[in-house]
Amino acid sequence: MMRISISLPKKLLKDFDDVVLDREYRSRSKGIRDALKDYIIRTHELNEIKGDQLGVLTVYYDFHYNGVLEDLKDIQQQFNQHIKTALQLDTGRSHCLDVIVVESDMEDIRNMMNKIQRLNGVEHVKLSTSSPVN
Repeated sequence: MMRISISLPKKLLKDFDDVVLDREYRSRSKGIRDALKDYIIRTHELNEIKGDQLGVLTVYYDFHYNGVLEDLKDIQQQFNQHIKTALQLDTGRSHCLDVIVVESDMEDIRNMMNKIQRLNGVEHVKLSTSSPVN
């Protein structure tokens, strides 16, 4: 096996360690391997979806992070023709939850999601899709 080193925020590591304990893993490394495998499988499954889709993209982010609001606005402008509606919810803390309803070819939806995921300040992005009924 290869050995790697990563940096994590304290809260993320604590939350992960809680999951490791809850699932009774023998080591943190086993939990990380399983999490990585799950991430890879979900990415492959998402990449297999083709054609026109209806989707709901949820984006959880820290709005105090420098530039994140402007970057999200720019991405939504770039993909405006694919967005049916969008809702922004202030969680009352330093975070917002955006819910973006899209309808487009899956490749466009995936491109939009990937751009959002790469933004600093974005903590979680989830996409749910369904093929439109004719």
